[in-house]
Amino acid sequence: MCHGFIESVTFVPASDVASFTAVVRDRHTTASKVKGGTSAVPARLRVTWLGRRRVPGIAAGVELQLQGMLTLRDGLPTMFNPRYEILSRQEHE
Repeated sequence: MCHGFIESVTFVPASDVASFTAVVRDRHTTASKVKGGTSAVPARLRVTWLGRRRVPGIAAGVELQLQGMLTLRDGLPTMFNPRYEILSRQEHE
């Protein structure tokens, strides 16, 4: 289970297999050791919906809760086709 904010979304070209990917930043930060001290680094999770080009309500800035199985892809924790609940959206003026 993960609770965070969508940091970015990626759209694939029409010529590629349909998928929709978002990077979610955990609402809590984790401490990471850096040379000479520690630094707060937000935990990130890649979320990919296979077979879809868009997911209604999913956009940068949206707060959501996700549930699904985790795997590690290219060094980033990844969830495929998770259950999700939108908790809030940023309003744009």
